[in-house]
Amino acid sequence: MMKIKLHEKPVREVANGYKDSAENGVVGYGGRLNIRPAFQREFIYKDKQREEVIRTIRKDFPLNVMYWVKGDDGNFEVLDGQQRTISVCQYVAGDYSIDYMGFNNLTKGEQEKILDYKLMVYICEGTDKEKLDWFKIINIAGEELTAQELRNAIYTGEWLTEAKKYFSKSGCPAYKTASEYMKGELNRQAFLETAIRWIAARDGKEIEDYMSAHQHDTNCNEIWLYFQNVIAWVKATFPKFRKEMKGLEWGLYFNKHGAKQLDPKQLEKRIVELMDEDSEVTKFSGIYEYLLDDDERHLNLRQFSQKTKQAAYERQKGFCPKCGKHFTIEEMQADHITPWSKGGKTIADNCQMLCADDNRRKSNI
Repeated sequence: MMKIKLHEKPVREVANGYKDSAENGVVGYGGRLNIRPAFQREFIYKDKQREEVIRTIRKDFPLNVMYWVKGDDGNFEVLDGQQRTISVCQYVAGDYSIDYMGFNNLTKGEQEKILDYKLMVYICEGTDKEKLDWFKIINIAGEELTAQELRNAIYTGEWLTEAKKYFSKSGCPAYKTASEYMKGELNRQAFLETAIRWIAARDGKEIEDYMSAHQHDTNCNEIWLYFQNVIAWVKATFPKFRKEMKGLEWGLYFNKHGAKQLDPKQLEKRIVELMDEDSEVTKFSGIYEYLLDDDERHLNLRQFSQKTKQAAYERQKGFCPKCGKHFTIEEMQADHITPWSKGGKTIADNCQMLCADDNRRKSNI
């Protein structure tokens, strides 16, 4: 049963043991609170924002509630409230001053007032799914977390720390290897989310399934080697990079077609043909998946105009040439007499109206 409870945490307890290092991230609460994991995106408050946090505490005004998640090991991680927590810890540690007054310049009474100030913290504990469902529902103040950042808050561990080294930091190996082919922000976990989704799909699983299964692994070798194989396959199969290749689901393509014997030269020839200005393809980015599975729907081919469809319908007097039955125009669909795949063009002379059933049957042949 998931438990969600509001706690009062004095600043002195939260700031106890505060450390900030590139290797271990930011920790506090006697080393039991992971304030910002290593290699996670860093939100940096402007001086005015940071100072307002301390002024709020000094006036004994309430700060917005924070959210922690409790792990299986009894330790905690900040889900929301990272910058407020860091601002408080930095001030108590003497890292900055306000109005030329650092924490050490305050009177003993002023220091105690800050240290005794109670931060309001919701702590959630339960199964991974329960915590993830709760975090998706709550309205988190400040910077809205992405779906992957929410998952990261649940499936913490050495595997995640290692994976972030490869997929979540500026200049990381994934960026150097595949920035041309990927979309999304590194520090918002887009590369990591995509890589996990691809490898999870390989086994018919979801992202949460993969992260749960590997949460306590000591390394992320499997996903990193898989990702390198995906990108190497893309570069070997489609050697000439085009802007249309960015952001495609390369891992999903690799899962389905990676074992096929494909001829890069023939594929390149077809790409040039399909991207010709006279081509009827309207979605060039769909060419790559089409060449792998031969499904014309990826191409968004030019459609017959309503005028052309109406003329074909009148010419046929409303009868389907396949089954010979009469239909309204709304019950019929435009079809290439000579299929597009065999050179048929989207022109009036190549248009016929078929009933939905016959058009579907023809498409499945």
